[in-house]
Amino acid sequence: MDKVLFSSKKLDWETPVWLMDHINELWAPRTVDVCANKLNTKCEEYMDQDIDALVTEWPGGHAFMNPPYGSCIRAWIQRAAEQTWEGNVIDTVALIPSRTDTRYWHDYVMRAAEICFLRGRIKFVGAPSSAPFPSCLVHFVSAPVRPVITSLDIRSIRQDAGDE
Repeated sequence: MDKVLFSSKKLDWETPVWLMDHINELWAPRTVDVCANKLNTKCEEYMDQDIDALVTEWPGGHAFMNPPYGSCIRAWIQRAAEQTWEGNVIDTVALIPSRTDTRYWHDYVMRAAEICFLRGRIKFVGAPSSAPFPSCLVHFVSAPVRPVITSLDIRSIRQDAGDE
């Protein structure tokens, strides 16, 4: 397995199109990507390195976030929760590692509306192999709640999308 996947040298792994399509089917289509890279944004409207979404108010709509997976992930999860709970966006879907032992998980993720654990490992766009960690989708809505916990077999989605 590629050592880059185990390190923090690369923090911005691109979300596969088949997964983004499924996110848009599960919840409302995403309208703003708050952790975008200009080369791989997943929404027509986006915030990238030029517009720091950690300090800039989010522009409304249905947010999507695939944050950097390094030590700054707590700040991103906190920002997603707070921007949603304060009503700056309608809702936020975050694609994150399933790190159930972390403080941010218990402080924020466990107050999301839904946590959808992904069965199988994601192969991010451009990665030589699948991620060495489990992932999940976290859906924040307008007020903190107790989450509905579900799972999704990514193999079936990839087959439906014709992405073997």
